[in-house]
Amino acid sequence: MKKSIYIMALGAFGIITTEFGVIGILPKLVKQFHISIDTAGWLLSAFALTVALAGPFTNMLTAKMNRKTIMCLVLGIFVISNLLSAVAPNFTVLMIARILPAFLHPVFWAVSMTAASKQAGPKDAPKAIAIVMAGLSVATVLGVPLTTYVADLFSWRASFVVSALINLLAFGALAFFVPSMPVNEADASPKSQVKILGRLHIWVKLLTATIILAGMFATYGYLAEYLDKVSHMSGVQISMMLLVFGGTGIIGNWLTGIALSKNILVTSRLFLLALVVMHALAYQFGGLFIPMVIILSVWGLVHTGGFLVANLLVIDGIHGTALDFVNSLLPSFFNAGITVGTLLGGFVIAHYGIHQVIWMTIPLLLLSFGLSFIKENAKHKIIEKATEEIAEPEPVQVAVCE
Repeated sequence: MKKSIYIMALGAFGIITTEFGVIGILPKLVKQFHISIDTAGWLLSAFALTVALAGPFTNMLTAKMNRKTIMCLVLGIFVISNLLSAVAPNFTVLMIARILPAFLHPVFWAVSMTAASKQAGPKDAPKAIAIVMAGLSVATVLGVPLTTYVADLFSWRASFVVSALINLLAFGALAFFVPSMPVNEADASPKSQVKILGRLHIWVKLLTATIILAGMFATYGYLAEYLDKVSHMSGVQISMMLLVFGGTGIIGNWLTGIALSKNILVTSRLFLLALVVMHALAYQFGGLFIPMVIILSVWGLVHTGGFLVANLLVIDGIHGTALDFVNSLLPSFFNAGITVGTLLGGFVIAHYGIHQVIWMTIPLLLLSFGLSFIKENAKHKIIEKATEEIAEPEPVQVAVCE
């Protein structure tokens, strides 16, 4: 069981490295294909937008497929995508190669989360989900500096080859060491699961998570360009700073997990305020090398917990088959946030310059902070109403049976 879950975590590392690894090489792609930075940003935005739009449909279309088979299929397509990206002769081909695997990206996420939970059993399900999520977290903090370093050492094409090798390794491990996972017909039916969408507070949660991701990526999606143009760092220095960002992020993800286990709402609000402060400091001292190194270290410590914060904000209080359904929706809303964030960030850069992109992030983070209070007040009323509606018929049913 543990081996299978860690292999799925490796698969998560591979697909997230593919998605976000392009962030560190955007400046090189701008020079290679003679395009603007906001146009290059579509390599991230289009990927995320495809995930957001395709997620609910691809999950339904593949609901009855063997879970192992579909995960292998996803990883195989990611290998092909990265290899096509590595040999892309122009930006159009590169864009098509990037979009190709995005259609099945949410399938792997939903399937791996649910499969890990079921394999571990109810008692150890949270621990199993955390392991799979660790693959995502590590990819967000190490995948970008890894591909950036490889691109700087060899070429941007080599960075895609590295991503392909990671996905190939996960594919092989999954194919040879993970047992078959046939689908239970009852689990494949979405009828009972979609009922949760009738609860308003779920939509408030999903909206809050989307805005959190938008705020995070409005600036983070162009971090390499920010360090290049504002901080005047070289390619090697940018790679090292992204590595520092990622290294402190691993520690931050662990600390965020501990804090969230104590109080999800308070930790989430503190996270948002801390991230606002870090962006304000980056704007103020972005042109100074030493202060920026310190800021990036703390920024990475805070930033990486964002996925965990957004995830737990949404699934807090959800159980049973509804949890599986919500897990299948998360990639769509997360990537919708990434799409919105990178598009807004690209707009600001194109019209006002890279330094001003910070002022797109801060309002989004403050908006999600405000929504957390609305959610708290509305949540209890809606739950109480839903509980009353569900609870009232039960005594009548029992009485009739008696």
